[in-house]
Amino acid sequence: MATDFSLYLISDRHQVHPDHTLYSAIDAALQGGVKAVQLREKDLTTAELLTLAQSLRQLTRQYHAKLFINDRIDIALAVDADGIHLTETSVSVLEARQQLGDNKLIAASTHSLERALQAEAQGADFITFSPIFFTKSKAQYGAPQGLDKLRTICEKISIPVFALGGITPQQLQSVAQAGAAGVALISAILAASNPAEAAQHFYHPER
Repeated sequence: MATDFSLYLISDRHQVHPDHTLYSAIDAALQGGVKAVQLREKDLTTAELLTLAQSLRQLTRQYHAKLFINDRIDIALAVDADGIHLTETSVSVLEARQQLGDNKLIAASTHSLERALQAEAQGADFITFSPIFFTKSKAQYGAPQGLDKLRTICEKISIPVFALGGITPQQLQSVAQAGAAGVALISAILAASNPAEAAQHFYHPER
C-alpha cells in the first residue's frame, strides 16, 4: 500500500472550531482534498473510540482517503483501517507488523534522528518528525527542531518524512526543499472555520 498523499490530518477534537464537530471538520477537510486522516483521541474510552473510528472509516472511504489509528492496533483491525500510527511509547514497528500483516501501513512519530533511523530499520512505511516550528500541541516535546534538523532526517533515511508542528502554507516550499514528502497538520485545518478552504490553501498556497 502506497503513501500516496502529501497532507496528513491528525485529529484533536479539543482544537476543532466551535462551528464544527470533529466529524464535520474532518468531512470538510476531506472535501478540501485531504487524503489521509489519523484518529488520535487519547482520552476517549475504547467504546467511544471504536464508535468514532467506525464513522470515520465510512467517511474516509467515501472520499477514497486513508484512515490511520493512533497507537490502538485493536481498533485499527476492528474497523479495517489502512494503517496504524505508532508513538514513542507504542509497541515496536516489528511487533505492530506481526499483528497487522503486510497489507497495512505503519507510521511512527519521531523527535530525533535515532528514533527515525530505528523506525526505518524496523520497517515503518513513513514517519512524522516534530516539532518543526513552535506549536502549543507539541510544546511538551521541547524546542522546535527547525528546518536544518528536518533536512538531516530527510537525508539520512529513505522512507517518506512528514513534517509536523506549526507549519503554514507559506512554509510549504521551505519544508519541501528540506526534503519532506508532506506535512502533518492539526490546528491549521481543524481550528479553521472553513476546514475545506484551509486544506486547499496547503495545496494552493499562492491563493
